[in-house]
Amino acid sequence: MIHVLALFLISTLAGCASCSSDLKENGKENGKEEKPDTEEVRPESFASDDEMLDYIQKVHLNYMWDGAEPTSGLARERIHLDGDYPEKDQNVVTTGGSGFGIAGLLVGIERGFIPREEGVKRLTKIADYLKRADRFHGVWPHWLYGPTGKVKPFGQKDNGGDLVESCFLMQSLLCVRQYFRDGNEQEKALVEKIDQLWKEMEFSWYQNGKDVIYWHWSPEYNWEMNFPLEGYNEALIVYVLAASSPTYPVPASAYHNGWARGGGIKSDSAPYGLPLELKHNGAEKLGGPLFWAQYSHIGLDPRNLSDRYANYWNVVRNHALSNYRYCVENPKQYKGYGEDCWGLTASYSTKGYAAHCPGDNDHGVITPTAALSSFPYTPEESMRALKYFYSKGDWIWGKYGFYDAFSEGSDWTVPRYLAIDQCTIAPMIENYRSGLLWKLFMSCPEVQEGLQKLGFKA
Repeated sequence: MIHVLALFLISTLAGCASCSSDLKENGKENGKEEKPDTEEVRPESFASDDEMLDYIQKVHLNYMWDGAEPTSGLARERIHLDGDYPEKDQNVVTTGGSGFGIAGLLVGIERGFIPREEGVKRLTKIADYLKRADRFHGVWPHWLYGPTGKVKPFGQKDNGGDLVESCFLMQSLLCVRQYFRDGNEQEKALVEKIDQLWKEMEFSWYQNGKDVIYWHWSPEYNWEMNFPLEGYNEALIVYVLAASSPTYPVPASAYHNGWARGGGIKSDSAPYGLPLELKHNGAEKLGGPLFWAQYSHIGLDPRNLSDRYANYWNVVRNHALSNYRYCVENPKQYKGYGEDCWGLTASYSTKGYAAHCPGDNDHGVITPTAALSSFPYTPEESMRALKYFYSKGDWIWGKYGFYDAFSEGSDWTVPRYLAIDQCTIAPMIENYRSGLLWKLFMSCPEVQEGLQKLGFKA
């Protein structure tokens, strides 16, 4: 969608530590700020692919564990290892990116990278902070000032609730709820906190009286942002959660008439013979940036998921495969592109920030998260890309794993990270390995009811 691409371009405004068996949380102990562990030497090789995936997950989830903003425990919008923050926003946290990071913490707990008790303490800290932080009819803004919990405007009129980012956050919080629902006293208390936050999200308010859901609302500017959520892009999860809400549900008609445009969402576009099935907003011919196939599917399992418009496994897999094949074909003849080096999505770029995708928005920039967060869809292609990226050594690697993006043709990279890119890697690799987050989210009884209400078969 044009406004989606524009929204991500607004981000130009915005612009593992230790990987021992247990990661140490960045926090306070006995009144003193803990210092991060000394960074471990990066292994030259691995005994197996599983060992490599373990390491990659540990390092990348540590963006959220060790690199978090200390007051909130949430993911910083960005971490620049060069210390250069033009917007002075090193303590700004992102709600959507934190959602992906929370999913990563569950991966760390499940695999024993993070002690369970310490993980529960961090997640409880996050839930308590989210209760106190600015919300707008139960919905958080895109950005918060970490130390205060007050909204930081994402744009001139975007200083209120951001329903899309909040749904990325709640998707993972519901996974946490399911993971600890049969736990000890502290874990059950965490479950109750999350359940309350979930029930306080006023999805129906964000309809503005229409048969569609809107992305934003601001107490100062009301509905002036005027972004109705119409597919296809990254926001499918909004309609799933809105239909599933036990307190402020949205009718199925909003999904069919709003998101699905009365059936107009269907597409016959098939780049490289791979049917996209749904119209990619603003990128209908070749497909949009790969985060569209990832953000809503941290928890929402696309396997065997279908409705009257599409088979969603085909939607996400063909999106990833067509992105891969475009890079292999390399119509613009960029250096580096090929079977081992692929992946176009929104990230830092040679000229600031771009929503990279096949066609006009291909600028010769590869973003590692594009291929790595596609592991469930393209396991062989993603593993080849992982090994190639890793072979580039320190040129594109730092404390929290692969840098946000690089261009071999321009001999360009920066030692910088964005939460929305870094924090999807561990959970999506886990969905490939075990399906953990998919199983947790799909175990929510409300979600099953919501999907049925919308006409999904799962």
